[in-house]
Amino acid sequence: MKLLISLLLNGLLVFIASALLSGVHIEGFVTAIIVSVLLCMVNSFIKPILTFFTLPITILTLGLFLFVINGAMVLLVDGLLSNFRVDGLLWAIGFSIVVSILNMFIGSDNNIKLA
Repeated sequence: MKLLISLLLNGLLVFIASALLSGVHIEGFVTAIIVSVLLCMVNSFIKPILTFFTLPITILTLGLFLFVINGAMVLLVDGLLSNFRVDGLLWAIGFSIVVSILNMFIGSDNNIKLA
């Protein structure tokens, strides 16, 4: 039951973030739930590998390159779904930041880690 509530909350956060940003387009709430699940999976499996390989540039930029990696994860999910569209890397980075901020307001112990 806790997983279902967490899934619905994260879908709502993704849907709200897409409503706030004009460069992010989601066709419905079900698509927002699918986006949140895919973001969770991508951030669990692909992001650590990518972060490891880009560690020198991440250290050189004092961690700011992690914003680019988060945007790339959003763009990867954009490539996987036809009902979810992001207009570019800057919009993807903004989407990642907005979802993280909204996730912080809701409470991190009830949500799946997205970014």
